[in-house]
Amino acid sequence: MTILITLMDPSFEHFDHTADMGLRIRAATLPALIEPAGRALYAAIGELVPGEPADPATFNLTGTDAAGILREFLAELLHLVESEGRIATAIDVTQFDEHALIASAQTANLNPDKTDFRREVKAITYHELNIRPIPGGVEATVIVDI
Repeated sequence: MTILITLMDPSFEHFDHTADMGLRIRAATLPALIEPAGRALYAAIGELVPGEPADPATFNLTGTDAAGILREFLAELLHLVESEGRIATAIDVTQFDEHALIASAQTANLNPDKTDFRREVKAITYHELNIRPIPGGVEATVIVDI
């Protein structure tokens, strides 16, 4: 008997959540969640267009569960946008599990002429934060305060 397992392509979707916005992110593995999670956050903010390359960023986060670490990662990406006008353009994940996220990213300054900020994301919340297994991979739910 042969069992065929199909791995899920990384994806995300937004959903309404009271005065907030929900992000539902799916991927085949925990490390594969990182890239679409970043894209989901950026898409919640608007159309963030990269401009000139900037300094690379490193992420060395620890915690007691993967969902909390994912939240911290998204909070750091939000800080890069708000404080430095930069976005991660390519992320290389070395480790992501319930204990740590170790990753590096190429970054770029936002192109001010082409970037379209559609809404302010104030914070990444803990409300309904979770990562759960689904057929073919994992799914994360994150609520952002807008």
